[in-house]
Amino acid sequence: MKFKSIDPKEISVPELHGLMLSAVAPRPVAFASTVDGEGNVNLSPFSFFNVFGANPPIMIFSPARNGRTNTNKHTYENVKETMECVINIVNYPMVEQMSLASTGYDKGVNEFEKAGFTEIPSDIVKAPRVKESPVSFECKVQQVIETGDGGGAGNLVICHVERMHINEDYLNAEGKLDSKKLDLIARMGGSWYCRATDESMFEIPKPLQTKGIGVDALPKAVRNSEVLTGNNLGRLGNVEAIPTEEELKSLDSHEDYQTAVKENELHQFIKDQLAEGNTELALRAAFKTN
Repeated sequence: MKFKSIDPKEISVPELHGLMLSAVAPRPVAFASTVDGEGNVNLSPFSFFNVFGANPPIMIFSPARNGRTNTNKHTYENVKETMECVINIVNYPMVEQMSLASTGYDKGVNEFEKAGFTEIPSDIVKAPRVKESPVSFECKVQQVIETGDGGGAGNLVICHVERMHINEDYLNAEGKLDSKKLDLIARMGGSWYCRATDESMFEIPKPLQTKGIGVDALPKAVRNSEVLTGNNLGRLGNVEAIPTEEELKSLDSHEDYQTAVKENELHQFIKDQLAEGNTELALRAAFKTN
């Protein structure tokens, strides 16, 4: 295994920018609508974006300085003037229009009109919402932090969420947002995006209320397996208790396990059980090999 080490100071800003954006991905998109002091509407997407807390509800996005001209975005200028914005979430049915809205139009040009989006009046802030967006957040800007004054420097816009609007078509029977219905997109490097489809999403049990035994607690032969992957070991290590002797004995009557023993394919058996979601059975097999 060979690594290429890079000192950021020894490569150009555009090259560093490209490497960082390709490596730190996928990134959600803040489709920010703003108005300037005269009421001119602006709409632009930013993938330097995420949620940073729920109490208080905080989102941060960064309309970075242009790497070629070292100028600021109209969005940055608008939030500095009005200290408010709307963050609209982007899904696949609107991604091409969102991309069009990223065009560097002159100040005063309304990207809602250029990209064919529909304005909806907000309840609290002056900037309109995007009707086509599945979720929109009306925000008051708490602070803007400039990380530098050169091309490519970030401008962190710290937003306090004042109102959240959800298109009810994207709710499930329990009234919660349905990730499969949302069909969200995310930014990759270059001109690439990705799409959170049903086929591309997967679930991993979250170790919030229990503590997993850890990979270090697994038998050495399992940890050093050439068949089991790091993901396999992580799933096994997430189980909260080592199997009891009684649980291990239960494998003696398991036909597939006995076949695996005879054919010396125990680790493949463990891997297959994990793929089928039978984590407890896989863990027992792992410790049975100890």
